[in-house]
Amino acid sequence: MIAYSVISKSQLEGTRRLDAEYYQPEYLEIVQKIQSVPHTSLDSYAEKVFSGPFGSTLKSESYQETGVPFIRISDISDLFIDQDTLVFISPSEHKRIYSTHLSVGDIVLSKIGTVGRLSVISEELGEVNISENNIGIRLSKLPEEKKIALLFLLLGKYGQKQLLRKASGNIQLKLNVSDVESIQVPIFDEVMLRALMDIYTDFLSKRNESDSLYLQAENLLLEKLGLKNFKADEDLYSVVNFSNIKSANRMDAEYFQPKYERLIVKLKAQKAQPLVDVLESISAKFNPLTQADKIFKYVELSNINGSIGIIDGYTETSGREAPSRAKRVLKKGDVVVSTVEGSLGKVALVHKEQEGCLASTGFFQFRSEDLLPEVLLVIAKSFIFHNQLEQRCAGTILTAVPKDSIKDILVPILPKATQEKIAGLVRESHTARKKAKELLEEAKRTVEEFIEQKTK
Repeated sequence: MIAYSVISKSQLEGTRRLDAEYYQPEYLEIVQKIQSVPHTSLDSYAEKVFSGPFGSTLKSESYQETGVPFIRISDISDLFIDQDTLVFISPSEHKRIYSTHLSVGDIVLSKIGTVGRLSVISEELGEVNISENNIGIRLSKLPEEKKIALLFLLLGKYGQKQLLRKASGNIQLKLNVSDVESIQVPIFDEVMLRALMDIYTDFLSKRNESDSLYLQAENLLLEKLGLKNFKADEDLYSVVNFSNIKSANRMDAEYFQPKYERLIVKLKAQKAQPLVDVLESISAKFNPLTQADKIFKYVELSNINGSIGIIDGYTETSGREAPSRAKRVLKKGDVVVSTVEGSLGKVALVHKEQEGCLASTGFFQFRSEDLLPEVLLVIAKSFIFHNQLEQRCAGTILTAVPKDSIKDILVPILPKATQEKIAGLVRESHTARKKAKELLEEAKRTVEEFIEQKTK
């Protein structure tokens, strides 16, 4: 059935938007409901809304391993910044573009591509700066409970649909600063603000519990392997035999960094085995066009929450419209690992609810009969695996790990009793994170019910 809207001339917002997409019935309903309750615009609610500094995304040579966190569009995750792929800029560079800084409690959202993805700046990050593909919302003058209320509004239906409505563009959607400034924000009463703050407090508690449990699992793994305090010093040179160059089929200095060899020596002492003998690397052979009308859940790099190794979302697509890279079929217990150099920390365990999902060829997909899935996850997320993948990265424009280069990666095998302990901690961690996600959904529903009850 065709959906349509009849718009009076008085309802047109100047001459800026005359397209049918802007006046879709679902968008009009959202706006009508918010405007029927006491409300204000986001630019009145916030201290400042701004775009990241022009040209900042081009200065990759300015990125470093420590310094001031620099938020790129790929770092924005659901609610919190993904720190697995985070880069940093120097204090002097941060000072040069200081007008676009954000502090704890401020919000950053994506302005191109998948518009409206947003995160809050957490205490562990402190002061940050943002790239030109992001929009910052500075909230330093707002009380904490009002910051949280705005965050939950923007994450929920009434915020996301306003942002989608404002987005424009043909090939790629884009938000302007003025679009975000004009978002309508309900004026929340004290009872609602306290309720949302309580949910947020419980959410943080479960999230921290999840992180702590996962850290315990990783520490137990490293302790059992004698790698808890392993530190590979960065030497400026290395000396290698020609036979090593011949067997590796590489002669670049990056591959023969001494830190990699030191790790290999440690792993061999623990009787670690070649990946080809321990793990099954699943080939990406599925063709979604064979089920053209079926609706699939598709998982890509942006859906991986690398902090504790979970899949935290998906997009839906028909087999006919699936991306050309959607050739993996996930199975419960699989571990997916990014193949792209800058995203090697994107590692996740496939849970029951992701069984049958499609995934990008930008992942490796591993199974094992010798390692419990949760243990394989912890190994794959640790520096044990990460460093060996990093060593094998090749390419110029898009540096990645070739699939035929991983057969000799060393994988440690632990006693079953130790594996059970590690797996138990990971399961508890993922259960706590699931509860945190449920609390987040509860907060979004609470905001939606507040608006809808006021309009009855």
